[in-house]
Amino acid sequence: MSKSIIAVYPGTFDPMTLGHEDVVRRACQLFDSVIVAVAAGHHKKSLFTLQERVDMARDALAAYPQVSVEGFSGLVRDFVVSRGGKAMVRGLRAVTDFDYEFQLAGMNRSLMPDVETVFLTPGDKYQFISSTFVREIAILGGEVHKFVSPTIQECLAQKVRSLGRD
Repeated sequence: MSKSIIAVYPGTFDPMTLGHEDVVRRACQLFDSVIVAVAAGHHKKSLFTLQERVDMARDALAAYPQVSVEGFSGLVRDFVVSRGGKAMVRGLRAVTDFDYEFQLAGMNRSLMPDVETVFLTPGDKYQFISSTFVREIAILGGEVHKFVSPTIQECLAQKVRSLGRD
């Protein structure tokens, strides 16, 4: 009998981009179950609340039946272990991401020796997309439809209007 392998893909997803969605799609080809873990992100100033980010991710990933989305606060280690995760998915866009992610993987291996970190790269057309760039473009009135799903594009537009920056 084969064992179901659970992977956790943590991040702040502020907002979830098409690059994030592509990494999830790739993870679904490798793992039985993928939990997208939306971090409260205490170290970052987010545009969207945790619940808004969870809701947007759920909507963006609704087509993937083996994906669930949960918000969390605290150490990702505690979240992964409590969900029975055996792999942690991390997206790499460019060489500049690798140094940080490699250090993080080493730290996570120390905290979770039974959990493997798996690096996935998004498709070529998504490698330059970052949530930070998408937020900045939206706030400054630029078009973001090439970088996020239509629902997330609308959420960004509503958020920008609520900030009085449209």
